[in-house]
Amino acid sequence: MRQATLYQYCLPMEAGVILRYQRLKTRDGFLVHMQENGEHGSREGWGEIAPLPEFSHETLEQAKHAATAWLTRWCQNENATDNGPKSSVFLDKWPCAAFGISCALAELQDELPAEASYHKALLCTGDPDDVIRRLGSLDHNRSMSGSKIAKVKVGLYEAVRDGMVANVLLEAVPDLQLRLDANRSWTRAKADGFAKYVNPDYRQRIAFLEEPCKTREDSLNFAREIGIAIAWDESVREAGFKVEAQAGVAAIIIKPTLVGSIARCRQLVADAHQAGLQAVISSSLETSFGLTQLARLARWLTPDTLPGLDTLDLIRLQLIRRWPESDIPCMELDKLASVWSYECP
Repeated sequence: MRQATLYQYCLPMEAGVILRYQRLKTRDGFLVHMQENGEHGSREGWGEIAPLPEFSHETLEQAKHAATAWLTRWCQNENATDNGPKSSVFLDKWPCAAFGISCALAELQDELPAEASYHKALLCTGDPDDVIRRLGSLDHNRSMSGSKIAKVKVGLYEAVRDGMVANVLLEAVPDLQLRLDANRSWTRAKADGFAKYVNPDYRQRIAFLEEPCKTREDSLNFAREIGIAIAWDESVREAGFKVEAQAGVAAIIIKPTLVGSIARCRQLVADAHQAGLQAVISSSLETSFGLTQLARLARWLTPDTLPGLDTLDLIRLQLIRRWPESDIPCMELDKLASVWSYECP
């Protein structure tokens, strides 16, 4: 017998979380539960389906429709393969649903290792002096080389200010490696303005700057001419993107909720490593439930790279599975509504 259930959640966000053009007040999504009872006993798996407004291809309703269609076929054992129904290609158009279901399947089939690494690149926000104090207390958020790893969002203010802040942090913390994320915010001229205020001696300690310019061509030229490495982020999720070694490119950012299934993520990691690039597993404002699965995925697929998962504090409640050592209150399963269920003998 196979059974599948979708539970819906709505968790309050911390004030001030802005995604592109809107303030995000709640984090909404589904937990998918898959269960199979057979002659060898009962197995189950869980996953999170959480479209991110302004970034995901699908809406919450589209993700629900795609998930229930696939799960119905799975429950009916329709055209079964080792990885579920052959209709799984249908999910390629709906990355959030594909990732959540693939996690549930991987747990059910005992393919997602339980071991996780909860170390993560520190997300730095707020006053630079406070950030420097936080960086000074870091003990375990380090790369394999021993450097402290932190991430700073840039592009929200003037590029010159961003350059000055990055320079201050690099100067104050000598063993710091910075990951910067511009989300394609800058023209080439503004990117150059940013770089002007970063001491050339510090530029090698910018691990990468995610997509600084509005076009890939400008970002590549910036990296080659200025000497600050870049990483592909948005580009990874665009049709026709190919992972390849390019001068000035250091890494690709893999956000599974936006990319798709575990199989797709594994292929991207393999392609990146083949090309000599870092592959960084990163969050898309998942709940604690989803973040703990990403921590397991990162430990499995990218054990030598610190993932970008420092978003737990942006949501006011944890969800069922707690992040270790966090004192944020947790919402349990009995508080969630089941919005769809299917069972087939």
